[in-house]
Amino acid sequence: MAETEAPNNVDRRWERERRELMELVDADFVATAGYTGRNTLDSRIREAMAKVPRHRFVPDTKKGLAYVNHALPIGHQQTISQPYVVALMTDLLAPQPDHIVLEVGTGSGYQAAVLSSLVRQLYSIEVIEALATSAAERLERLGYDNVEVRAGDGSLGWPEHAPYDGIIVTAAARNVPPELVEQLKPGGRMVIPIGRFYGQDLRLLEKHTDGSVKSRSIIPVAFVPLTGGGARQAPTD
Repeated sequence: MAETEAPNNVDRRWERERRELMELVDADFVATAGYTGRNTLDSRIREAMAKVPRHRFVPDTKKGLAYVNHALPIGHQQTISQPYVVALMTDLLAPQPDHIVLEVGTGSGYQAAVLSSLVRQLYSIEVIEALATSAAERLERLGYDNVEVRAGDGSLGWPEHAPYDGIIVTAAARNVPPELVEQLKPGGRMVIPIGRFYGQDLRLLEKHTDGSVKSRSIIPVAFVPLTGGGARQAPTD
């Protein structure tokens, strides 16, 4: 009897913890409004995040912490980002249902899962092949069928599918990779952490129709470093 009841109890627990997590995310938006200029999360993004089973994107040993509002290790010296940061970066990206978006740094696939229901197509690149493979399998298994993942140097982008309405980078570059700027559509947005481990800031870049780029610092952050040739190029902002 316990075996038949346990899955229902577990499902209810995950649902409760997801609701509680979103309340924490809402509170963080209010607390950081002075930095970000945003005191509420877009309702479409909030709904998308509330549906994603974050416990499916963390290692088994961390499932009990899946709905804590913190980053968690996922192996290979990488992390799954703090839910508040995922919410903020997604909100800054301003994804629309007809958008084609590039994600640099798939990780376990959590950010990709959040974006999946918000855009038409998501292309995601992960430099660590083992993570790319497992994330692709996980996303397919969970039904996120508008996400394509490949292993490669994300700092060079994915030119075959450019230009992109939005680009989201989930690792910190020393400077903005020029290849990513080139692949961003005029009128598009890029959200990217810039800096070394200590002293990073999250930036929003907006590309104008004349090709010029406006960059705005949003909030201090801490991400794992972006690796690859393009990550070491000279700044373009």
